[in-house]
Amino acid sequence: MFDYILSTLIFFPALAAVFGFMIHKDSIRAYGVTVSAIELALSLWLWFIFDSNVAGMQFMENLPLLPAFGINYIVGVDGISLFIVILASFFTLIGIASLTDTKKVKNMIITLLFLQMTMIGVFVALDAILFYVFWELSLVPMLYIIGAWGGEKRIYASVKFFLYTFTGSLVMLVGMLFMAYFYYQATIDPITGVGIWSFAILDWHRLILPETYQLWLFGAFFMGFAIKVPMFPFHTWLPYAHGQAPTIGSVILAAILLKMGTYAFIRFSLPMFPDASVYFMFPIAIIAIIMIIYTAMVAYAQEDVKQVVAYSSVSHMGVIILGTFALNVEGISGSIFLMIAHGVVSGALFLLVGVIYDRRHTKMMSEFGGLASVMPIYATIFGVMLMASVGMPLTINFVGEFLSLLGFYQQSHILTLLAGIAIIVGAIYMLAAYKRLFFGEVTNEKNKNLPDVNKRELVALIPLTIITIWLGIYPKPVLEPINNSVEYVVQLMHDKSITEEAKTRIPNLVQASMQEVN
Repeated sequence: MFDYILSTLIFFPALAAVFGFMIHKDSIRAYGVTVSAIELALSLWLWFIFDSNVAGMQFMENLPLLPAFGINYIVGVDGISLFIVILASFFTLIGIASLTDTKKVKNMIITLLFLQMTMIGVFVALDAILFYVFWELSLVPMLYIIGAWGGEKRIYASVKFFLYTFTGSLVMLVGMLFMAYFYYQATIDPITGVGIWSFAILDWHRLILPETYQLWLFGAFFMGFAIKVPMFPFHTWLPYAHGQAPTIGSVILAAILLKMGTYAFIRFSLPMFPDASVYFMFPIAIIAIIMIIYTAMVAYAQEDVKQVVAYSSVSHMGVIILGTFALNVEGISGSIFLMIAHGVVSGALFLLVGVIYDRRHTKMMSEFGGLASVMPIYATIFGVMLMASVGMPLTINFVGEFLSLLGFYQQSHILTLLAGIAIIVGAIYMLAAYKRLFFGEVTNEKNKNLPDVNKRELVALIPLTIITIWLGIYPKPVLEPINNSVEYVVQLMHDKSITEEAKTRIPNLVQASMQEVN
């Protein structure tokens, strides 16, 4: 019965979205919550039957699409992708359940269900063309969400979002076509003179390329992934997208869509181009540190609380990049855990911003002050999420940030020290924003009778608060499956390395294990 669980997870939301057109608008919210709850239950069941001791892919499906060109429907899940799939299902449910009475709510719910299909498709696709199709399709629902339900500059924001990400994707597609060609060349039979075309990602993992080819192909894939993250200096589309998007758009964008880029680095770039990854390790680390410092400074200068959270999101993505390019188990596992943590915390913060926006229809911090005395429950939940955002110990972000920095410390003490100081200094802007929003006297008459969080909002926020504290105290259930899959990737990178520097920088886990046994 588990043979097609991944296909069910991918296409069930899309099928439900099609049937959603026939549901009456008065019943669409209950329908959307029911569908997304079933999807979450299926993704949690996937976790339950997932074997945490297996490092490789599980629940794989392989169906031919265009076998002559090496294009097939191949999906699978491992410890790297498992929890991001669960996160995507979870936030779709949270998003639909927390929707306020907005215009065309039926269209919004149907759009979110289509978006869920594309998100899960990206994280389980093991054929490059299939991955690319889901990657590109994810732009369409988000473009519609920003353009149809966004603010005054929503068209500009949505077009900028589309042009940036689509341009990067085209460069990435060129890299994919070259990878398929190189695989064909490597598999040519000396007798028949015929090779094998393949877009299977696991086939590409076994392909060893000269360093020069690796450098160029790494650059092609980097363009697509870096813009999606987004890394400096490609980050300028994100604040506009967040600023103009409705609350649910910002939540899904920050919690899930940005993780496509960092996930793709681990799935594609590291195992396929280990020598190029080492070559570009320090330049990318410097860019990541610039992301942390620069966006933190910009966030401090913002008057719009949603922009503070948006730039904070970019800053924390810099830590994820740093951990990813530590090229060891601690760093990569920490970056994957931080992807999940960042999704939970940033998603919750955007939901919290949406709470006061629904009440006052403004996001300017100058309009608030003293909210702690008016909305104590809201202030408490916001405070917990803020502490998690700045990496307070015993919260979910601390685990990911600590492991990411610990991993990169093995590559460079100085750069890790700079990143650590930048993260600490970066906490200033979040604490300053919290002070302006919640402390002091209530000077604005409009804020004196604001209602505290209601039951619908608590249904969305309390689970996120529990997860933030639970995984901060006891991260083992999530870290263990991640570690096993990351160990496999790191060993693959070491075995494929052809330069001495790469073999030195990327640990040989088999040799280390043998030495430990001896």
